[in-house]
Amino acid sequence: MAKASVKIFPTLEELSWAAAARFEDLARICAIEKRNFCVALSGGLTPRLLYQILGSETFAGRIRWDNVHIFEVDERAVPPENPQSNFGMIRETLLSHISIPEENVHRMAGEAENLDEVCRQYSAELVRVLKPAKDEFPRLGLVILGMGPDGHTASLFPGSEALEEKVLWVRPNYIDKLKMKRLTLTFPVLNAAEEVLLLVAGADKAETVRKVLEGPPGQFPVQRVDPVNGRMSWFLDEAAARLLNSPPKG
Repeated sequence: MAKASVKIFPTLEELSWAAAARFEDLARICAIEKRNFCVALSGGLTPRLLYQILGSETFAGRIRWDNVHIFEVDERAVPPENPQSNFGMIRETLLSHISIPEENVHRMAGEAENLDEVCRQYSAELVRVLKPAKDEFPRLGLVILGMGPDGHTASLFPGSEALEEKVLWVRPNYIDKLKMKRLTLTFPVLNAAEEVLLLVAGADKAETVRKVLEGPPGQFPVQRVDPVNGRMSWFLDEAAARLLNSPPKG
């Protein structure tokens, strides 16, 4: 993770506006290059404001949404109407406010009975849209991630089986401490991305942020996010960065 950049912003709002600007820049580059901008979005509290900004009147007309394909990083095993659904949150904060073709939105069907089949179908959708070369992982243009106080990212929690997945692109993952099944992209897919933005806000994350960025590797799942041929940036608010010994400036 030494090659990752770290930027610190005074507030979650400023962090979110900076992330929205980066999203817009990458979308514009893809439009100029006449290729789809394929992104994977996470759930959770931290990215909500980012999605609200992207769906706001301020951003109207600044992104060619017909050129954007939206995937999910992970999902809980619940229907989209459930308050815990990541897709439900993304739909509420972003999708319901933008003009994006329905076929450009790729939802993980967390409510399905056979989650293994859902994962196979989602992998096939990644192939159809991203068209990876044989024996290569799909290359998303941007992945938005968060981090929990326990150092998990996506639905890759400490001690869970999916941490060691090296073949499957998408898989179910049972989180014992939550007594819940989830679906998640795996590290090989996350690390094949062109760019990863890791958004972390809140004082409850500060100790873990310090250990992740300044401690030894291998302690937390998030430390395994390391794009092979891409760029990775940490966007922190001051509360999350308050325990860093040498915090950089945003």
